[in-house]
Amino acid sequence: MSCKVYIIAGEASGDLHGSNLIHSLYKIHPNLQIKAWGGDLMKNAGADLVVHYKDIAFMGFVEVVAHLGKIIRYMALCKRDILSFRPDILILIDYPGFNMRIAQWAKKNGIKVAYYITPQIWAWNTSRVHNLVENTDMRFVILPFEQKFFKVFGYSTEYVGHPLLDAIHHRFDTIKNVENPRPFIALLPGSRQQEIHMMLPIMIAATKGMKYDVILAASASQTPQFYQDILSKYKADHVKTVHGDTYAVLKAAHLALVTSGTATLETAIFKVPQIVCYKTGKISYFVAKRLIKTPFISLVNLIMESALVPELIQEDCNPTTIQQHLSIIEQNRNDIIAGYEQLIQRLGSSGASDKVAHAIIKALPSCP
Repeated sequence: MSCKVYIIAGEASGDLHGSNLIHSLYKIHPNLQIKAWGGDLMKNAGADLVVHYKDIAFMGFVEVVAHLGKIIRYMALCKRDILSFRPDILILIDYPGFNMRIAQWAKKNGIKVAYYITPQIWAWNTSRVHNLVENTDMRFVILPFEQKFFKVFGYSTEYVGHPLLDAIHHRFDTIKNVENPRPFIALLPGSRQQEIHMMLPIMIAATKGMKYDVILAASASQTPQFYQDILSKYKADHVKTVHGDTYAVLKAAHLALVTSGTATLETAIFKVPQIVCYKTGKISYFVAKRLIKTPFISLVNLIMESALVPELIQEDCNPTTIQQHLSIIEQNRNDIIAGYEQLIQRLGSSGASDKVAHAIIKALPSCP
């Protein structure tokens, strides 16, 4: 008899952490049947991929509303597929706009639900914590302050440490070196097409005429031609591209411009001084600014509870201001790296994927 697991991840970081979880699950229980919404990494880890996250990755209030019909159709497809598969457990990875709704539906249908990398409800609309707990059987958090947040409301969670520590540690010795004779600035404009279209032109303009070389860490979730079209449009002859190997770029980078998200934490773990950049549509920003209640937007500063790295948001995210801050982080390089050392300590122990996998298998008495 084999147990059935259904996993839903909706973006590149979820694909990474989902793939490592799948590897850990198979180590414990080689005969699992796993279906998933995710990406190439989860597919290569052995999951039967139903939908690629590239088809469902929308960011910003306006963008979600504009694609609402498509999102509703995909949600209906997801529900039908889960009912058809009849999993022993449904594992949700971040992606709250979609997964919180699926969790509520799944519980009503008697499906055991585990949430790995719970949504950042501590950032806005904290009352959603009640809905999250009511609709999940197991919750795994990856940031040191999240367990305390749930305890304030009287709820339990399991803190497993951050899976990026494992993802980077497992690959570090095998990461190829980017051959570049001079120090370079790494550009990490995100993984979704919408944010790349918004952020990459700003980063290109900010790095023209600088003393450093510039290397774009192009996401494997987009085609080389997609990036080439943008680079050609903005006459970015000074930008080299490394496609699908962000860690190789970060391992050798001197400085970095990073779109806010998981990449800010990856950059910190590689100890690269960075500027966190974020810009979105005016309406989306207007809505977000009134909902988000945290003093910072980057995981680095949130975990450190201080402005370790500069955050340039919306109108401040422009070529002139970025250039000014590149000089500042160059001057403060040693202090930033020392702060990164403290951040890595705060992230806790490694082995997040294995801890989650063991807890999930243990919770499935029907699995031999």
